[in-house]
Amino acid sequence: MSESRKCQVLVVGAGPGGYVAAIRAGQLGLDTIIVEGDKAGGTCLIRGCIPSKAMIHAAERFEHLAHHTDGHMGISISGEVELDMPALVSWKDDIVERLNKGVEHLLKNAGAELIKGWATFQNAKNCTVETEDGTIAIEAENVILATGSSPIELPFMKFDEQHICSSTGALDLDSLPEKVAVIGGGYIGLELGIALRRLGSEVTVIEGLDKVMAIFDDELRRPLITWLRKNAVVTHTNCLAQGAEVKDGKVELTWKDAEGEMQSETFDKVLVTVGRRPNTRGWGLENMGLRMDTDGRFIRIDNQCKTSMKGVFAIGDVSGEPMLAHRASAQGEMVAEIIAGHKRIFDPVAIPAIVFTEPEIVSVGLTPDEAKEVGEDIITGKFPLAANGRALTMEAEKTGGFVRVVARASDHVILGVQATGSHVSELSGEFTLALEMGAVLEDIAGTIHAHPTMTESFHEGVLKTLGHAIHSA
Repeated sequence: MSESRKCQVLVVGAGPGGYVAAIRAGQLGLDTIIVEGDKAGGTCLIRGCIPSKAMIHAAERFEHLAHHTDGHMGISISGEVELDMPALVSWKDDIVERLNKGVEHLLKNAGAELIKGWATFQNAKNCTVETEDGTIAIEAENVILATGSSPIELPFMKFDEQHICSSTGALDLDSLPEKVAVIGGGYIGLELGIALRRLGSEVTVIEGLDKVMAIFDDELRRPLITWLRKNAVVTHTNCLAQGAEVKDGKVELTWKDAEGEMQSETFDKVLVTVGRRPNTRGWGLENMGLRMDTDGRFIRIDNQCKTSMKGVFAIGDVSGEPMLAHRASAQGEMVAEIIAGHKRIFDPVAIPAIVFTEPEIVSVGLTPDEAKEVGEDIITGKFPLAANGRALTMEAEKTGGFVRVVARASDHVILGVQATGSHVSELSGEFTLALEMGAVLEDIAGTIHAHPTMTESFHEGVLKTLGHAIHSA
């Protein structure tokens, strides 16, 4: 069966940016079709942010229970705490399925039509979609490309998702591996590596740069490095993976160390997390006449996410860095409103970066070094979580975490906020709001923060920056 359709808005890709764009377009009364080759929710919901955070939470819970076998907080557990990996994965899958159905329901309620199939463009405004029931030809007035990204595969270390795994395969393990190697010490590798360590795996990290999590400064990284050392996570920096060979169900991994010497070790699983690439192949991008950025990786866009072709927009990972779900969602909402005739531009003051390691790391706006590099004369203040009552009740202070505030010296405008420690990801919204609203230190200092909460750490960090902290020296 084949049919032809026309619509005002065609969204390709139902990841966070795509489904938000489609929902908003539907709410605005636009005739909207959204096409998705997999499940609605995309990488973030189906095989990225949500399932990985579910596994991270399960690992945290398991580790805490294990501590109670010897008695902790006056609580003790007799016998060993056991891990049922298939049951953990099933629990994670239930969350994903629930959210997937929720996205489909939201699309339907907004009046957007979801078509499950693979879209291939013949030109900028026309595509065919291969579905289970046949081919659908779609002609659109406006196209929103939200095709997302995929894990980068090393040419000499192909994914089989059994022995050599991408981040996707790492979320579907049928048993807990005894020994795991993580290739790449960035946020994806360390999030998953730390979760596996907390569940009981021995973890070794192979990183090509001279430090893991190199996107953050040393002060912000220090509590994470302390945790890795304390928990016997082996890190090899300035090392490059050379190959992997599967033998008798194990993986013999070879890498070149900092001195140029070849090293090898056998692992149960090798997790490759060397980054992600935008999905620009296999759906006819070459037929659309769109300009790419200077290195050819991303589709070039302006501050309204418009491409070089009128009526074609690109959002999310396919349009550039940072490749974050919340950036994509904000872009998707904006583009739908632009198509509906609203005046919008994408010009956020800051896009929060969050890493769900142990401890967690949050960075919003400029770090002290970045502020100095752009010529700002700054003042900073740092408040330790060990001095926060709520952090103590949750044992969040054990990570050596803190909140750091960066402000302009002349007018006290807040330029950036960074934090590390257990549960600090939940503070990111307050940090981002402060920057977006152009808050000065006195605005936060004069805002009553509920006690006892972790948000008091931001208040105290501001007071420290002003030079009159209440609860720290």
